[in-house]
Amino acid sequence: MAVVLEPLPSPPLARVRLAPHSALPRRIDGAWWPRSRDLLVELPLLIGMLPRTWGHITAVGVNTAMWPMSPGRMLVANHVVLLRRSAGSRGRHTISLLSDGRERRDLLVVPPELDAADAEPLMAAAAVGAR
Repeated sequence: MAVVLEPLPSPPLARVRLAPHSALPRRIDGAWWPRSRDLLVELPLLIGMLPRTWGHITAVGVNTAMWPMSPGRMLVANHVVLLRRSAGSRGRHTISLLSDGRERRDLLVVPPELDAADAEPLMAAAAVGAR
């Protein structure tokens, strides 16, 4: 009797759209549409999709209204990432990524509860990049 092994399912890819590279600073560098509000699951997927030119992400700023359950730090791809939490309405729908080169990138966070018809236009608008 032969045993048929099925391949393991691939982990889902992060849904990310980034604005084109520019020498001018931007308020928003793109958009991220996570599948859940579980930062321990979603953040490694996001960081894994970022361009290498962004460097190693060493700290992430999140809003507690969007991400109520988040530790103070976590291990992502064998690097410690500090999680800085803030409260209030300012920055509720953004996530700030800080790299080892001290660069900061801000992404619009599209709520995971939105359906594709509502999320896609937000992702596309953020990928254009607001200056």
